[in-house]
Amino acid sequence: MSNLKISCVIVDDEPMALNLVESYVEKTPFLSLKKKCSSAIEAMEFIKNEPVDLLFLDIQMPDLTGIEFSKMLPKETRVIFTTAFDQYALEGFKVEAIDYLLKPFDYAEFLAAANKANTWFELVKGKKGSILSDEKEFLFVKSEYKQLRIKLADVLYFEGLKDYIKIWLKANPKPILTLMSLKSLEEELPDTQFMRVHRSFIVSLNNIDVIERSQIIINEQRITVSEQYKPKFLEFINNNSL
Repeated sequence: MSNLKISCVIVDDEPMALNLVESYVEKTPFLSLKKKCSSAIEAMEFIKNEPVDLLFLDIQMPDLTGIEFSKMLPKETRVIFTTAFDQYALEGFKVEAIDYLLKPFDYAEFLAAANKANTWFELVKGKKGSILSDEKEFLFVKSEYKQLRIKLADVLYFEGLKDYIKIWLKANPKPILTLMSLKSLEEELPDTQFMRVHRSFIVSLNNIDVIERSQIIINEQRITVSEQYKPKFLEFINNNSL
């Protein structure tokens, strides 16, 4: 991660687990330990005053579980869960955890998870804290426990489906499915390339084939421009018409 280090906090109500993870962090060159906390509440108070990049977060804790706490974190703070109960893996995925360590884990397993975080921050934090590159050429999304690199030029449109997004790409008949809200994605996308035109759709402006009344046709898919988004879309058409 060039000269940058990943700042981290360890959160676990078991002193032995805290000390073990601390020893692992200290021998990992790209990690910088800011604090050990014995509860999520203690960690919450610390993070209010000193934001960090990464939490090594136990799930089963009194008062406030790791899953509950992770949902309160700023979106730029990432999580690696540590727990003795593997039934939490799906919940970890739902809150977009970078990884999930099942206790007892050794340093090799810890380092593999830490390296995932390092890769993520190399690609993301070094790019102005956005999931997009400075050139806005690609984004990274989590799908089936993998971080996938998506070229924005290949995106036809994004389709919202409850808590998930379908990413429809050129030359790909099946969409990529990722757990994310359309609203949070909209905030990250460059507005010169993408526009939300419906409660359930964000379209690639560069890949529109036909505009027919209140419908956009992209790769034979018809997408209705809803009334809420029509003024902004009409402005785009007017600014790009001969």
